[in-house]
Amino acid sequence: MTATRPGGRQPDGTDPYLPRHGHADLHVTRYELDLDYRVASNRLSAHARVHATATRAASRFTLDLVGLRVSRVVVNGRRATRWSHRAGALSIVPELPLAVGSSVVVEIEYGGHPRPTAGPWGEVGWEELADGVIVAGQPDGAPSWFPCNDDPGDKASFQIAITTESPYHVVANGALVSRSTRASRTRWVYEQTEPMSPYLATVQIGRYTTLMTATGRVPQVAALPARLEAAFRHDFARQSTMMDVFEDLFGPYPFARYDVVVTDDDLEIPLEAQGMSVFGANHVDGRRGSERLIAHELAHQWFGNSVTAAHWRHIWLHEGFACYAEWLWSERSGGPTADEIATRSWERLADLPQDIVIGDPGPELMFDDRVYQRGALTLHALRRTIGDDAFVESLHSWTGTYRHGSATTAQFIDCAERRARQDLGPLFDAWLMRASLPSLP
Repeated sequence: MTATRPGGRQPDGTDPYLPRHGHADLHVTRYELDLDYRVASNRLSAHARVHATATRAASRFTLDLVGLRVSRVVVNGRRATRWSHRAGALSIVPELPLAVGSSVVVEIEYGGHPRPTAGPWGEVGWEELADGVIVAGQPDGAPSWFPCNDDPGDKASFQIAITTESPYHVVANGALVSRSTRASRTRWVYEQTEPMSPYLATVQIGRYTTLMTATGRVPQVAALPARLEAAFRHDFARQSTMMDVFEDLFGPYPFARYDVVVTDDDLEIPLEAQGMSVFGANHVDGRRGSERLIAHELAHQWFGNSVTAAHWRHIWLHEGFACYAEWLWSERSGGPTADEIATRSWERLADLPQDIVIGDPGPELMFDDRVYQRGALTLHALRRTIGDDAFVESLHSWTGTYRHGSATTAQFIDCAERRARQDLGPLFDAWLMRASLPSLP
């Protein structure tokens, strides 16, 4: 093999792109979050129960929690007397040191006024809307609203319960398993059984109406302001066909349902969460002006949410694939072919600085549009090299082998080579690990 294979974690287990997030002491298997939220005052009172397994012997362990105040910590049923919470790190000393493989259940009471965290990628996390809440966690916003091991490769099941004022509709990841109203407040309980990275956990709160947009094997539901219903029905009319096309190309949809939320506010860009995509009111124009983005966010359910990059350096496995899905949808729905779009994309990139290595772009450039475009071109170059049949087989193998797991660029290369039965090292090395833009095959 001649391709350069990006490496793994730092010796302490942290991702070098987010060195202050994620910790190697624990593997979390389940989060149980019980949130009480007051919309008008942006006041959160919460209880988290974190189930984990110790991955190494340790006398202390750490979880990430930013901007909220911790009032009580319990470890394995015993109140912890030694813990500290500074600079977003909740460090806990259990009564007995952790042995490798031992089970840990941590209960944390906390609260305050949640707000997004600021970083190189803007503000991400729990954010107030004009009348409600949006949670956009990628890449480091999860600790803005719950204590977690904020590591994309540390996946867990979730139960998310939210109590808030009854006029509001609440959407979170997974299936709604109960809803109960008492006085003027309603408690919503969602269960996400498939393993999920913390950054993909979300809560959406608004004065929404709901629509069933597709039934069958994959139910599709939308929550949106009533004023946008007519435009939404037109703009999202082809989403169920899009789902069929992507299942044909990528393999079975990886979750039990797919939700779309449209906020009453405008959003700069849509965002994906596990089993869900969130759009702003500006993305519903009655002219299908955002259909490309609808395809992009739906594709993330396979590429990013089910198969998640083990470390952020492999972000092209999310964004390059979702961008290429836009091109594939265009091709399948009667628009320009992927080949035509790829040619235009290549010409644009050729006029831009060639100073980025998309297989390891660095934290400052991980969301640079060149990662998206050149990632998509990498897949198109692969398709041209190995042919359509082997290319689709590679995608099915990728989404099947690493379903609900984490993976790396090296593993995708191996997957493609097995299906193509040829050495693809030079191709991936040129497209992913060199700054200069190769010619399309």
